[in-house]
Amino acid sequence: MRIAIVGAGAVGRSIAGELLGNGHTVMLIEKNGAKVRAKSVPGAEWVQADACEVSALEEANLSTCDVVIAATGDDKANLVVSLLAKTEFAVARVVARVKDPRNEWLYTEAWGVDVAVSTPRVLAALVEEAFTVGDVVRLMSFRKGAANLSEITLAEDTPWVGRPLRDVPLPRETVLTAILRGERVITPTPDEPLEAGDELLFVLHGDVEEELRRLLCRDGSC
Repeated sequence: MRIAIVGAGAVGRSIAGELLGNGHTVMLIEKNGAKVRAKSVPGAEWVQADACEVSALEEANLSTCDVVIAATGDDKANLVVSLLAKTEFAVARVVARVKDPRNEWLYTEAWGVDVAVSTPRVLAALVEEAFTVGDVVRLMSFRKGAANLSEITLAEDTPWVGRPLRDVPLPRETVLTAILRGERVITPTPDEPLEAGDELLFVLHGDVEEELRRLLCRDGSC
């Protein structure tokens, strides 16, 4: 994929390095000339420009990108970049960094944001995921379509342990994407039996999250 990252601070450069290592084509767009250091991210294309200006994004050929990541340290800039990427250049996927958690409510489809990433929220979710057994933990929200990525670790006394997936009446608009079992990543199949300690990853509509919690919690009634 061709990915544009707006903001070449520590966050933007780190993301670029990871994506380049995974074989993607990366373009870094940075307004501050002092931060344009090509040697810091070998292999990335660098553009010094104000990404809040349509003309600058046109010169950078933003329409050729599959994904835009707004990763500056300014919420206003990230929102403007997201809106322009989606409305002016029809970028398929827009991911935006939330700098101040108080502004997270703004990062919606109305501003062109498909996925909003808030560091405090992600860290809190990871802590919950590490210590919570038998309850649904929301790992990430996908604003477009109001879908969530959620996880539940099955407790030993969960009523579905030992039974195949086909027996589990999952709520509507709920997709089990993977089962993490020890060091294994298992692709769910109807015949796969559930085991205590399984980490189940779901993509689901926010409206059915509580229904899933009641279905898979320890005693089936919480």
